[in-house]
Amino acid sequence: MAGRYYDEWQIGDRIAHDIHRTVTETDNLLFSTMTHNPQPLHLDIEAAKASEFGQILVNGTFTFALMVGLSVGDTTLGTLVANLGYDKLVMPKPVFIGDTMRADSEVIDLKESRSRPEAGIVTFAHHLYNQRDEMVCQCTRTALLRKRPA
Repeated sequence: MAGRYYDEWQIGDRIAHDIHRTVTETDNLLFSTMTHNPQPLHLDIEAAKASEFGQILVNGTFTFALMVGLSVGDTTLGTLVANLGYDKLVMPKPVFIGDTMRADSEVIDLKESRSRPEAGIVTFAHHLYNQRDEMVCQCTRTALLRKRPA
């Protein structure tokens, strides 16, 4: 199992996630249509060319989902009870088709669960970067994780 139990984390733990991912036109098209997002900046090359970006802009919710997905294998795979929330989501730079993404995570808070003695709450700060080392997305994720079995 790749993920860690609640009691294996410490505030300040940092992970540079090994999996990197190049965003494709198909990723953006499928995600935008599956989520019923008709924004021309994501789907209409002529509208996108006429914008300040000059090209298709990757759907921001795909960008966010990719950032979280790249983190799962190292953080919560096999130990997650539930994601409790995402906060402070920002996207300071755009993502374009062909950009290669990498992510890192840091534990910024740990808290015992009052209602579940077999679990604890971990808050991660996730960051996503493109191939130019520009941060394109960040958020905090609060997750309820199992404790190591006795």
